[in-house]
Amino acid sequence: MTELQASGLRLEDPNAGAAARRGGAGPTDHKAVTVGGRTVMVPVHSDRATHSPYIARAPDARGHSVLERNGLTVARIEFPRQPRFYGLQTLDGVPYSKIAQLHGRDVLATTVLQTCIRYGRRSTSCQFCAIGESLKGGRTINRKTPEQLGEVARAALLLDGVKHMVMTTGTPNFTDRGAQLLCESAFGVKAAVAHHGGLPIQGQCEPPDDARWFARMKDAGIDALGMHLEAVTPEVRARIMPGKASVGIDEYLRAFADAVAVFGRGQVSTYILAGLGDSDEAILAMCETLIGLGVYPFVVPFVPVGGTPLADHPTPDAARMRGLLAPLGRMLVDGGLRSADIKAGCGKCGACSSLSAYENDARELAA
Repeated sequence: MTELQASGLRLEDPNAGAAARRGGAGPTDHKAVTVGGRTVMVPVHSDRATHSPYIARAPDARGHSVLERNGLTVARIEFPRQPRFYGLQTLDGVPYSKIAQLHGRDVLATTVLQTCIRYGRRSTSCQFCAIGESLKGGRTINRKTPEQLGEVARAALLLDGVKHMVMTTGTPNFTDRGAQLLCESAFGVKAAVAHHGGLPIQGQCEPPDDARWFARMKDAGIDALGMHLEAVTPEVRARIMPGKASVGIDEYLRAFADAVAVFGRGQVSTYILAGLGDSDEAILAMCETLIGLGVYPFVVPFVPVGGTPLADHPTPDAARMRGLLAPLGRMLVDGGLRSADIKAGCGKCGACSSLSAYENDARELAA
């Protein structure tokens, strides 16, 4: 899985399974692939993917395919089918797929606000971000209302059996930084699914300026929280995400501690993108600090997105990711954090990284 995510995947049938996402937030330009019972997000539109040694042959009617590496069959894989809720639309004609998307096999994901105060200016924009691309291409709408999100979440739960939901947002201001939008959105979803078994939600935003927002988000129905560092050293953050770097690492660490006090150990997480310029030693040192705070560090390989300033930036190879994820898996076991215990979100899904496989290996060795 590590090598497949690092190398990307060529598709004999580009229409295999559910459509790959182009542009936007999250694992964009990827396709969900199930390998050995585990669903992973694999780059299919990156430059490296076009030269990948891996190719997926055209799937059969059940979505099953053969994965080849340099012409040799290495696995049987499966492409998750297009979700049924994608065929529906709101009363005012907005397709459900423009409101929320299926990530992996059973995770519903949405960007509640598809614009960001930092986006679009080189002096402030995160250079890897493509949040505006899907909006520009007409594949989504800017502001998803709580009512729309609740309607789509209910349909995805009943028709496609989604297990949890991720709500991220562009940063709307320099104060609550999206926390209020997440509160309103989570409340709408929880009300809509209350009589259908419920749906755990992870909210994702930058650290709000007031720690009281953490309790407000939890009270609104957010079960887990993601606040994403992306890079772990000040110099890399200033170069790659000049606007977001104004919220310093010390401020993130204080926010992590405050959030863990509300949501609990392991229910707060952060995305770290390997390959942006941080050394492996710096990433692992930050992960050790985060685990000590009770924060789950979700380390994923950086994959460039077309149309961004980092479109030609290299992806870390499989050997480097193994060198990072194997010791991190042991650190997570020693720190008592488990991806399986996260109530909702990216760390629980795990499709954008093979980290949980290394975590499970470390746990088996420890036993």
